[in-house]
Amino acid sequence: MNLGRSVFAQLLDFLPTYQFQICVDRYQGNRYVKDFSCWDQFLCLLFAQLTYRRSLRDIEACLRAQQSRLYHMGFRGQVSRNTLAHANEVRDWRIYRDFAQELIRLARTLYREESFGVDLSETVYAFDSTTIDLCLSLFPWGKFRRHKSAVKLHTLLDVRGSIPTSVYVTGGQIHDVNLLDEVLLEPGAFYLLDRGYVDFARLYLFTQACAFFVTRAKKNLQFYLRTSRPVDRSSGVRCDQSIRLTGIRTAQRYPDTLRRIVYFDAEKDSRLTFLTNNFSLLPLIIAQLYRVRWQVELFFRWIKQHLRIKAFYGTSENAVKTQVWVALSAYVLVAIAKKQLGLDMSLYQILQILSVTIFEKNPILEGFSNFNDQSPRVDPDIQLSLFDF
Repeated sequence: MNLGRSVFAQLLDFLPTYQFQICVDRYQGNRYVKDFSCWDQFLCLLFAQLTYRRSLRDIEACLRAQQSRLYHMGFRGQVSRNTLAHANEVRDWRIYRDFAQELIRLARTLYREESFGVDLSETVYAFDSTTIDLCLSLFPWGKFRRHKSAVKLHTLLDVRGSIPTSVYVTGGQIHDVNLLDEVLLEPGAFYLLDRGYVDFARLYLFTQACAFFVTRAKKNLQFYLRTSRPVDRSSGVRCDQSIRLTGIRTAQRYPDTLRRIVYFDAEKDSRLTFLTNNFSLLPLIIAQLYRVRWQVELFFRWIKQHLRIKAFYGTSENAVKTQVWVALSAYVLVAIAKKQLGLDMSLYQILQILSVTIFEKNPILEGFSNFNDQSPRVDPDIQLSLFDF
């Protein structure tokens, strides 16, 4: 007898199912499908991400063990590893990309007022990539080295709430800087880039689009000093300069004035040189902004440790991209649930609680209300003495 809705079914309430159907219809995902729909495929892969299932056989075994509950969890088709493998191979991965973008738009609205440690009202993005090593014989489409294959996740992260706004999945052979061409620049926004993205022709496009960038300067940068502004050296800022590039190629690629800021990090005993096209912010704010770029590194570490994204259920490019986008949907879904439920917990804690309560038929908040991160204190009076005879 069904006494209530499972935690998994309650979690699905945060998903815009109508938008999912629009994404399916856009690419005719359910064409010629009789039993196992795109929604069933999505639920299987979402379940695998939330509970860290290691293989298709693992997904099949766990879901079939709860056969009587699957209908009330949203499943309509028969769960089979062969059917799921075929769906991952042939169904357009863009269905799940577009749906993830819908979730991202919802999450960004919820985290619009989130603080990120810098007193700045403008939107701030961090852009970087991470590499997932693969076997060349199984993933030849992602050839990276002579004897190695890889897939890269190029991610534009909104630092308010650490929400990935754009993700580009490519083979390992694609250089990071090329993906700057895919970013839709937002006027007035700040983009935090590491030194691997220093391409002055591409950076000049930021200036032309009225967007701002903050990046690290390379050691061999050739320039001449135009003006220098006074700085408060006690803050760590050593100089604040306006410069023009003098390199044979760089001067042509970036013909405008740049701002060069040198900052000394006393904690790490390192000297950092920043380049930006913003001349209005205080130099210390520019240095603090670049430190926020570390959030994208933490995001990569989080999804690699807590989602099933380092090993894949299929070997084709379509299967890999499908799994990546469903993993990102799981991440954003947990972030949405955190905000909607008003939980004062980390995403890691929420994910771990969901993974062990997903089949329970209790109100979804009940599992989180029982959480206590304090170690229980043991009464010493009830401890047995080792030397009592």
